Amino acid sequence: MTTVTLRVPVDVVESLKAIAPLKGLQGYQTLLKAYVSEGLRRDEARYLDDGVRRLVEALKARGVAPELIERAVADANEEN
Repeated sequence: MTTVTLRVPVDVVESLKAIAPLKGLQGYQTLLKAYVSEGLRRDEARYLDDGVRRLVEALKARGVAPELIERAVADANEEN
């Protein structure tokens, strides 16, 4: 973990404090981290996975063997 200082509007913090216990969370910071994580994962899937998909399609269109592409994608995923 690392510490991040973030300026957040007061009304947002108050809403986080109100919602956190309703979701069974101890504090608003946990809820804030969950929201950031959810948004980040959604954007990663949208932008990063789409980029991989487009690259695979471009390689196939240029005649690169599908087996070679699959191995390269698997290797790249193992490194992450």
